[in-house]
Amino acid sequence: MTNESTNKEYILKVSCPARSGIVSAMSVFLADRGCYISEMSQYDDPDSHTFFTRCRFHVEQGAYGLSDLRGEFEAIAEQFDMDWKLVAADQPTKVLIMVSKFDHCLDDLLYRLHKGEINMEITAIVSNHKDLRPMAEREGIRFIHLPVNKENKRDQENALLEIVEESGTELVVLARYMQILSDNLCAELSGRAINIHHSFLPGFKGAKPYHQAHERGVKLIGATSHYVTSDLDEGPIIEQAVQPVDHTYSPEALVAVGRDTETVALAKAVKMHVEHRVFLDGNKTVVFK
Repeated sequence: MTNESTNKEYILKVSCPARSGIVSAMSVFLADRGCYISEMSQYDDPDSHTFFTRCRFHVEQGAYGLSDLRGEFEAIAEQFDMDWKLVAADQPTKVLIMVSKFDHCLDDLLYRLHKGEINMEITAIVSNHKDLRPMAEREGIRFIHLPVNKENKRDQENALLEIVEESGTELVVLARYMQILSDNLCAELSGRAINIHHSFLPGFKGAKPYHQAHERGVKLIGATSHYVTSDLDEGPIIEQAVQPVDHTYSPEALVAVGRDTETVALAKAVKMHVEHRVFLDGNKTVVFK
């Protein structure tokens, strides 16, 4: 066994076919190894017949470390056909951020990182424009310019995947990256790429959506953060934010409100992902807040 200090926090994330005995087996496994469960959430989806659970615990007695626990949990995982992950709670998630010209989402994520709100390590900032290079360089973060056009799109996406692999990136965040990803790239990043987009009632597509919203007299401005799929802006939803507006709001005021909702929805989604609170459940998500 490794000689790690006690009280180190771990997170165990599990999804598997629903059946009896899962919680009991996990609890007994941890108790037998001197572990104390400080937080546990679970959900049984009656439609997909899938069981989801997230457990936070620490080793109260004994010398069990992460590698020991992982190795010995394999038998439980195999017994219940689990898709699982066991990580140290303080281990930051390696995140690559993609941007274009808008800076509000990137700026907000950097602020929350500095304040200790999101436990992540930014591996690089990748952009199809150079506008936000000064922001990245000011933070001492690697900036990579990958301009995209019809002729080089495939090559640039391959270059992006090489960066993801080389940097050990675990999550890609599209912080108002204004390029449509190919089906191949979406498949490669399935479950580990988060996007943000505006969402109104009704929905507005194309240029200047906030001006369209103003013309229709919308009463709610919203934003949706979701996992990236080949269905544009229709991936499994992680978080949504909304704010009421009225007839007095100019298009510029609506844009400002939109910036707020986008930053809030994206930051919450990234935070929940890096805290291992989000599970994919078909075309939707299970989120333990």
